[in-house]
Amino acid sequence: MIQRLAIVGVGLIGGSLARVLRDAGHVQEIVGYGRGLANLQRAVDLGVVDRVETSLNKAVIGADMVVLATPVGSMAEILATMAPYLEDGTVVTDVGSVKGAVVTTARTALGAKLPAFVPGHPIAGTERSGVDASFASLFAGRRVVLTPLPENRQESIARVRDMWRSAGADVVEMGIEHHDEVLAATSHLPHLLAYGLVDLLSRLEDQREVFAFAAGGFRDFTRIASSDPVMWRDISLANHTAIAQMLKAYQGEIDRLISAIENGNGDALQKLFTRAKAARDAMTHNDQKKE
Repeated sequence: MIQRLAIVGVGLIGGSLARVLRDAGHVQEIVGYGRGLANLQRAVDLGVVDRVETSLNKAVIGADMVVLATPVGSMAEILATMAPYLEDGTVVTDVGSVKGAVVTTARTALGAKLPAFVPGHPIAGTERSGVDASFASLFAGRRVVLTPLPENRQESIARVRDMWRSAGADVVEMGIEHHDEVLAATSHLPHLLAYGLVDLLSRLEDQREVFAFAAGGFRDFTRIASSDPVMWRDISLANHTAIAQMLKAYQGEIDRLISAIENGNGDALQKLFTRAKAARDAMTHNDQKKE
């Protein structure tokens, strides 16, 4: 059981984690930290946290678990600020969608206290943000990836694993570089494509008519373009190498589609669509079996 949990960034992910750990009886006290007073007060009013702090050092002092649930671009400042106040036995983890850049930052900011930091990433979320968007079942049946460091103590890894399992998640471990490559393909690329499509259509002269006739397919595909722009700016910059590689690969796929359409190559189009449908159907079938 966590005696005092400090959540740095009480939004969708941090707030949802606080809710489910309280419901599971896995935490005694929850302290929320953030710079937005209105959001922090809302977290108290909703019963998501027990109390709040606007001073990071006060938030982490006495905590046996600290969860960083802020955009990855803010990690350097946060880790450097909190480092002197982390007590022996305190475990720190994060929820960032990029691990390589965060770990590099942590090595510089934490110094001798690096063993306390166990990098993590819950593969869960919605396009909404803020504590009002949080809900206790967000992580149920979802995967959480831990990318432990050689310096981590096994006890620290186990405590983070137990926390996420108490939240209902399926916890797996993965190498840092492999994590960033996989997420560039399965999460980062789709978000950039959604943002790019909506931005493209919004700049058309007849954009009002385009959006007026947007049906379910368009709305489903572009839902994630309503996600937090700051968070996705930071992710794009932090994982730029892997994301750029996936964008270039997708650009090649677009070129092949253009060529097939311009040349009236129906066979090529049908083969591509058939392969894609089979792959998507298999993924959906496997997801249903897990449920």
